[in-house]
Amino acid sequence: MPQSIDQSEPHFNSNLELLARQVVEGFITGLHKSPFHGFSVEFAEHRLYNVGDSVKNIDWKLFAKTDKLFSKRYEEETNLRCQFIIDVSSSMYFPEQEYNKLSFSVQVVASLIYLLKRQRDAFGLSLFTDHLLLNTPAKSTATHQKFLYTHLEQALNARKMDVKTNVAQALHQVAELIHKRSMVVIFSDMLNTFQDESNTDALFSALQHLKFNKHEVVIFNVTDKSKELDFNFENRPYQFIDMETGATLKAHTSRVKEDYQSRITKHREAIQLKCIQYKIDMIDADIASGFYPVLQAYLIKRQKMS
Repeated sequence: MPQSIDQSEPHFNSNLELLARQVVEGFITGLHKSPFHGFSVEFAEHRLYNVGDSVKNIDWKLFAKTDKLFSKRYEEETNLRCQFIIDVSSSMYFPEQEYNKLSFSVQVVASLIYLLKRQRDAFGLSLFTDHLLLNTPAKSTATHQKFLYTHLEQALNARKMDVKTNVAQALHQVAELIHKRSMVVIFSDMLNTFQDESNTDALFSALQHLKFNKHEVVIFNVTDKSKELDFNFENRPYQFIDMETGATLKAHTSRVKEDYQSRITKHREAIQLKCIQYKIDMIDADIASGFYPVLQAYLIKRQKMS
């Protein structure tokens, strides 16, 4: 599907809401031309009246035209509560240029918030490093939308090196704070599980906590695929720097590439298998592939929950 905005040189410090609107409107236009045209991405102004609903919300004018009872839907009504959880640790600022994993994650979340607002669903935001920095309740108001966009823009401008990740600790905290039976959407590069196997066990303990509280969980594993998975570097010596610890490693790419690719592939396969066992959706999100695959994956999950 054609993208509606040029993602090669994004200007993330401009109006985030405008960018989100452009992404979503382009995405919806693409859906109407694709096999996914049956998806409902427009919010309903009315819903069928159910026995027990307040009669004061019945639209009697519409009843006169259709001979069916419909209730008017108001701003505070919602079908879904969605909590977005973003890893804002130092590794998310890779690659070291304006368009990185965090820029991508923020832009996608801003677009999803715009889509949720359009559908009258509620949205909350959590930001974490090695501890939880922000956790908001899920609301569906325009004021809340702008409030979250402000925090997203602040996260982009708060670039700090040597800030570590603790996904598990943050998820345990979020599990206790958010409304039960929410849709929890996580954006992280999950690199701390690759560095230390014990972190994997801790992660799935936290994910189990979310599942125990009846949440539906989707993990978008954000990567710069070209560098982090395919290891596409020039055939020469490099000094690699761990952005979360500052540790350095000097190596010639040709000597370490095969071993690195083998190890990270096995690790990712193991994580994916465990997610399947726990009934958790883990989806690769390559920053070079654009926003639409993430929006489409969200929409598929949303339809299954309807």
